[in-house]
Amino acid sequence: MQSEIAPPRTYEVERRAYHAARPGFRIAEMQIGPTQTIPWHYHTQAQDTFYVISGTIRLSLREPDRVMRLTVGETYSVSPGRPHHVANAGDGSAVFLVLQGSGDHDFIALA
Repeated sequence: MQSEIAPPRTYEVERRAYHAARPGFRIAEMQIGPTQTIPWHYHTQAQDTFYVISGTIRLSLREPDRVMRLTVGETYSVSPGRPHHVANAGDGSAVFLVLQGSGDHDFIALA
């Protein structure tokens, strides 16, 4: 598995807003269109907890492999070090929160 540390915002989304940010924790609101994805990556220390506000997202995971669909009101947490990929699973935009913590946030892109 080849990886590299990617700078922030290495992928396009319809909208991104940060509602809280402090050392070791942040809350990001993301909106992705029907063809947009957040590429395969992992975080060294931070856990991602996804909470869907509108639409449906497909969360793909490795180690072990798992694919799940999250709809409005559903959550799922991805442990630090676990590779994951997020895609829009519907025909319209999907909006979700990502609670990221605790620990320093990095974005390790996977090739």
